[in-house]
Amino acid sequence: MDINFDSSIIENYQSGTQIARVLTENWIQQNMYCPRCGNLHIKHFENNRPVADFFCPACKNEYELKSKNGILKNKINDGAYRTMIERITSNNNPDFLFMSYSKKELQVRELILVPKHFFVPDIIEKRKPLAASARRAGWEGCNILIDKIPEQGKIRIISNGEVIDANAVIGKVNKSKQFEIKDINSRGWLFDILNCVNRIPRQIFTLDEIYFFEKELQTKHPKNNNIKPKIRQQLQLLRDKGFIEFVGNGKYSKIV
Repeated sequence: MDINFDSSIIENYQSGTQIARVLTENWIQQNMYCPRCGNLHIKHFENNRPVADFFCPACKNEYELKSKNGILKNKINDGAYRTMIERITSNNNPDFLFMSYSKKELQVRELILVPKHFFVPDIIEKRKPLAASARRAGWEGCNILIDKIPEQGKIRIISNGEVIDANAVIGKVNKSKQFEIKDINSRGWLFDILNCVNRIPRQIFTLDEIYFFEKELQTKHPKNNNIKPKIRQQLQLLRDKGFIEFVGNGKYSKIV
């Protein structure tokens, strides 16, 4: 995998937006393997599909690319809010590839895969409707809130310009399949607890430390009046899925 863009393909382009699109999409086609099945290349769909950009010809998995010059921030602009929510709730959304690149150096600096099953409505933020004077008055876009995605769902393929071993990437993707839960509300609860676990800095943590997040979870889930039993239930699911283990005396250990 070569982190450098092929600058020869942009000689006839003037628009900065077009140049960025051509460089990043060509790079994906030339360098990116399928992190689901390991196929050596993924291919570009025809233009103007509502969500997906690429697909794997072997396993047929779909990918959407979001790229940005400079550092990836916690919010990433996306398209129509309603379209995104419909895809997520139908369990038919693509995996996402988030790329940051250096326009000056013409290099990929970061490439992160977020598997489709880590997308829940909570990480999609509705933007303000376009003003009445706009050409598409009332149109509502959305932002993807990267910081709300559990770390286990942000699988690094390139980090700070360094290419991560493909086998390690595919291994993490395969492990993340434990979170392929069709019921989106159940998935959201599990991610809420996983995020709480991730926020505890130590590998060994106690049940009381998770209970510390009770008020926060109650605010987020006002219709649930049994937060502590729900916490214990979700911890058991995380244990069953191999992300934590119970070590006794009300203590748990994170499994790296």
